[in-house]
Amino acid sequence: MDKIRFATVWLAGCSGCHMSFLDLDEWLIELAQHVDVVYSPVGCDLKDYPENVDVCLVEGAIANEENLELALKMRQNTKIIISFGDCAVTANVPAMRNMLGSADAVLKRSYIELGDCTPQLPHEPGIVPELLDRVVPLHEVVPVDIFMPGCPPPADRIKATIEPLLKGERPLMVGREMIKFG
Repeated sequence: MDKIRFATVWLAGCSGCHMSFLDLDEWLIELAQHVDVVYSPVGCDLKDYPENVDVCLVEGAIANEENLELALKMRQNTKIIISFGDCAVTANVPAMRNMLGSADAVLKRSYIELGDCTPQLPHEPGIVPELLDRVVPLHEVVPVDIFMPGCPPPADRIKATIEPLLKGERPLMVGREMIKFG
């Protein structure tokens, strides 16, 4: 059986979902026998999202142009996208900035009003990604195949979501142990 081309992505979030993924401990060794990790912030230094990805866990919300571009590229090149954690599923904490209104209001509040030494707006095209006016969950930008809530999802939920995919089956995302938020 061919190995699954597997990826993980970290958008606007805290990386807690990836830390929970690492809590799979010894099962990661078993997982490595079934997958080729082709893109991930954990242990890979690849800059470009590859083609022909079978499964991708996507942590975080869509908050800036870079997140948006990566999400569109992922969807174009991935068979199964999993919204990985509450930020990807609902936009959660990153979306709290939506209460301030537009990206301009957020930047002014953060860098001018609360700036301590040299208040100035960051503007380095190509280096600092432009903020979107609203932070949104992944499914508002691209179709999502599986939703895995949790802040972060516990390791046993991550395993129960991935393990059926290794056998060509869909995970059953039902019951408190699989769909509880928070």
